[in-house]
Amino acid sequence: MCGICGIYAPGDAGALAPLAAMNASLAHRGPDGHGLWTDPDACVGLGHRRLAILELSPLGHQPMQSASGRYVLSYNGEIFNHARLREELSPLGHPFRGGSDTEVLLAAIEQWGLAGALGRAIGMFALALWDRQERRLSLARDRLGVKPLYLGRLGLDGRGGVLFGSELKALRRHPGFNAGLDRDALALYFRHNYIPAPHSIYAQVQKILPGEIVTFAPSGETRTRYWDAETVWRQGFAEPFTADAQEVTDALERLLRDAVALRMLADVPVGAFLSGGVDSSLVAALMQKQSARPVRTFSIGFAEAAYDEAPHARAVARHLGCAHTELTVSAHDLLDIVPDMPRLWDEPFADSSQIPTAILCRLTRGHVTVALSGDGGDELFSGYERYPWTLRAHRLLSVVPGPLRRTAHAALRLLPTAFWGLLPHGHKLRWRLDVMRVSGFEALYRHFVSHLKDPRILVPGAREPESAAALLRPLGDTTDARRAWMSLADILGYLPDDILTKVDRASMAVALEARTPLLDHRVVEFAAHVPLHLKVGPGGQSKWLLRQVLGRHVPQALVDRPKMGFGVPIAAWLRAELKAWAEDLLSPATIRRQGILDAAFVEHMWREYLAGEDNWCHCLWDVLMFQAWLGQETAP
Repeated sequence: MCGICGIYAPGDAGALAPLAAMNASLAHRGPDGHGLWTDPDACVGLGHRRLAILELSPLGHQPMQSASGRYVLSYNGEIFNHARLREELSPLGHPFRGGSDTEVLLAAIEQWGLAGALGRAIGMFALALWDRQERRLSLARDRLGVKPLYLGRLGLDGRGGVLFGSELKALRRHPGFNAGLDRDALALYFRHNYIPAPHSIYAQVQKILPGEIVTFAPSGETRTRYWDAETVWRQGFAEPFTADAQEVTDALERLLRDAVALRMLADVPVGAFLSGGVDSSLVAALMQKQSARPVRTFSIGFAEAAYDEAPHARAVARHLGCAHTELTVSAHDLLDIVPDMPRLWDEPFADSSQIPTAILCRLTRGHVTVALSGDGGDELFSGYERYPWTLRAHRLLSVVPGPLRRTAHAALRLLPTAFWGLLPHGHKLRWRLDVMRVSGFEALYRHFVSHLKDPRILVPGAREPESAAALLRPLGDTTDARRAWMSLADILGYLPDDILTKVDRASMAVALEARTPLLDHRVVEFAAHVPLHLKVGPGGQSKWLLRQVLGRHVPQALVDRPKMGFGVPIAAWLRAELKAWAEDLLSPATIRRQGILDAAFVEHMWREYLAGEDNWCHCLWDVLMFQAWLGQETAP
C-alpha cells in the first residue's frame, strides 16, 4: 500500500518542478521509502511513497521500470494473486529479480497489455503507467474502488496538462492547481454526506471511476472500462444459481477461504478488524482456520452501551482463539479526533463513523501493518435494514394514488411547526411527510438515503448532477428485482465513495494497509448470481448465506444477533460537548461572508435542532464538516 502522484504537461517541462513536493505530501501513506521518475522531454513525471508490505528490499522500489524498459509504473495497492501470475509468466520468458507484485504487474502488462493484465489481477490498486514507446500515460483504478485516484486539470481552462494523486493534498501542492469549488458537487455532498465519483469538491478535479482506465496520448484522451459492476450485477440477476442451498454455501465458503488466504500473504504482521458482526467475524474465522498461530484481532468499545459492540467481538475472538486487543474509548477520546477529520479526508466527508474508524486504525497500527476488514458484505448479500424498510414504505405508498398523496402533503406542510411538537413523535412524523410526494421505487430509495432532500436550498445557484444511482435503470418491478437494484445502487455509490473512502483515509493516515476479502471481484461476481431467497432467509433474515458459512465456525448464538452500526452519538454531542465548536462554525456572519451556503437556512436548522428536532443533526454534521474543511482550506 502506498501513495502515488504525477504530472503530465505536454510542452511544459517546467510543470514537473513541484513533483517532489506533491510526493512529500503523501508521506503518511508510505513512510518506508519514496521515489521520483521524470522524462523532461515527454513532460511527464511519476511519484511514489512506499509502505513496504511485499519484497521489503530495494527491489520493490517505485516508480519501477519494466524489464524491457518500455513501461514505467507507479502503483498503490496489492495484486494478491501475484505468485500465481508469476508462475504463468515465467515460462513465457519474463525474468524476475525480486519478489514484489509490482514487478509481476509490469511483466503482465508487457505480456497482455494493461487491460488484459488488470483483467487477470485479483487485487486493489490505483496506478499510473507511462508507455515510453507510445508516449502514453494511463491511469487506472481497481474494480470496486478500494483505492482512490484523483485526476486534476492544470490551468484556468483545464488545458495545461493533468495532475493525479492518491489524495487531493498532493494536487494542491502544484501552483498550477485550480482550486475553484464545484457548487454542483457540493449539492451532491449535502444529499449523500460524501461526494460521489466522478465528482470532487473542485471543479477541475475528477475521481477515476472503479474499473476505469483513462489514457492520455498525443492523439487525445480516452476512457475505457475493463470491468463494470453494473454489467456483472445485471447478468447475475438474470442468471441466478439453480443449485440447492448446501451447494451454494459450499461454493461460497471455498471462494471466501481463497480470498482470505490471498490477503493474508505479506512480509509484515497481519491482523483483522473485528466488530463481532457477521462480516468481520466470518473474515476472522476464515483467517484463523488457515493460520498456525492466533490471529491478531482488534476492536474498540464505547462507554455508551447503545454503541458498544465490544462484548460481541470479544466473544467471537475467544471462541476462535484469536489474540484479541480491545480499546474502550470515551466521548472525550472521540471528540479529540474531530478536528483532524478535514485534514484526513481532504474534501468534505461527513460519515460520522469516520471518527471511531480513525481510532480503530490507530489502535491496530500499533500492532500490525496489514488488517483485513469485512467491508462489502451488506451490499453484496442484502444486509442493510433500509432495504426491507424501503420495500414496506413503497407498498404502503402505492395504495394511495400519487395526486392524492401530493395534495395531502401540501396541506399538511401548512401546519405550524409547533403543532407537530404536540403530537407523540410529531417531529419525526413531520420529517417523513416529504415521502408522500415521491413517485417511483428508485426515487423513493434515493429519498430515504438522502440527508438533505433538496440540497439546492442550502447551496444557492447549484444544479445538482445526477449520481450513478440516480441514473441507474430498474432491474424489474418484483420485490427481488428491487432489492437487487438497491444493492447495485450501493455498490456503485455508497460502497466506494463512503465506506471504502472512509477506511482508506483512516487506515492510510497511520500507514496501515486495509484489505477487503469480501470485495474480491470473484466474490462479487458470485454474489451477483446468488438468488435473493439465499440472501434474505426466513423471516427476512439478512445475509442468510453469509450466516450459513459463519455458522460452520462459531456457535449460532454468535451468528444471530441484531445488527449494530459503527456510530457515535452526534445528536447528544452537538447539544453538549460540541455545542461551542458548532456555534462557531455555524456563525451566520461567517457563512454570509464566505458566500457559499445559505446562512438563513443553516440558522433555521440549528435553531430547530436546539428546540428538539433531532433529525437535523445529520444535516448539521454535514455542514459542520464542510465548514471545518473550508476553514482549513482557506487558512493562511
